[in-house]
Amino acid sequence: MLLLSSVIFAQDESTHVKEGEVAPDFVIKTLDGQTQSLSDLEGKVVWLTFFATWCPPCRKELPHLDKLYKELGENENFELFVIGREHDAAELGKFKKEQNFSFPLVPDPERVIFSKYAEQNIPRNFIINKEGRIVEASVGFNEDDFNKKVEKLKKLLK
Repeated sequence: MLLLSSVIFAQDESTHVKEGEVAPDFVIKTLDGQTQSLSDLEGKVVWLTFFATWCPPCRKELPHLDKLYKELGENENFELFVIGREHDAAELGKFKKEQNFSFPLVPDPERVIFSKYAEQNIPRNFIINKEGRIVEASVGFNEDDFNKKVEKLKKLLK
């Protein structure tokens, strides 16, 4: 497994989707029991992050995502889904409480959602524009690159 802490790859050989392509649809069930599909969110900008609780670069990225969610979570044109690859709802609920995160966590215990986007490597981020196309795809975490993605997101929200 490749753990990336300071290197960001826009895409790698294990990425199934590329920037400019329509994002694969999926159905999620949040920890609070709400069900939603990506196709329901057309007209919104969506940020997807795939992570695991045991992944050091993921754990570095998550506080930045929490800050982003606290800043933009009330924006009606924005959705953030932090998807726990190979984690069930109980594990994610405990993790969220321990870490005091505010963003929505989505369990993906069988990699059903993740496998539509990639084979391996986390953290993995995708930003999807209002038309449902991927405008950003990256692997790994680097604070400067994360901040650039946030700026791109904010421009898409205007």
